[in-house]
Amino acid sequence: MSLTVTPVSGEALRSALPDLARLRTEVFREFPYLYSGTPAYEERYLQTYLEAPGALVVLVRDGSEVVGASTALPLAAETEALQRPFRGSELDPGEVLYLGESVLRAAYRGRGLGHRFFDEREAHARRLGLSVTAFCAVQRPANHPARPADYRPLNAFWEGRGYVERPDLETTLSWPDVGETQETPKPMRFWVKRLD
Repeated sequence: MSLTVTPVSGEALRSALPDLARLRTEVFREFPYLYSGTPAYEERYLQTYLEAPGALVVLVRDGSEVVGASTALPLAAETEALQRPFRGSELDPGEVLYLGESVLRAAYRGRGLGHRFFDEREAHARRLGLSVTAFCAVQRPANHPARPADYRPLNAFWEGRGYVERPDLETTLSWPDVGETQETPKPMRFWVKRLD
């Protein structure tokens, strides 16, 4: 396998959008997201990363095939639902790089690419002069019927990267779960890291 990891932004991302949209739809069907999305919706969503100043997508390719990706965007350019928890906290939304989703096909996991995603996005935050990185994770009950028996949460990995779980910083996002036709609200909790 010939893996390449490339940070891209703006128009450099355009040619990868169809492959990235399909990958996101595929990987997000897995627990804990259980997202019943479509590539067409994902392509529309990803337009933000073409247009927003300071946006970044880290692409992993095996040859020419996109097999992984991780996104980042200044929180000030994100939705109200993602900015709201930071207002009134000690964290200024204008100082935060929001680390969006990371997706990686199962066959490529366990090779250090998760660390590479964080390295690239944290370096990007520093280049932008932002002092905090943060992401949010969906909160699913431990007894969720779709939870695989071998599922391992990523909490220990995130803690090892220096992120702190913040139960005081929560929001709600909605999407249709696999097997559903309507969007339902999902509780999301932020994890935060102050950069050196």
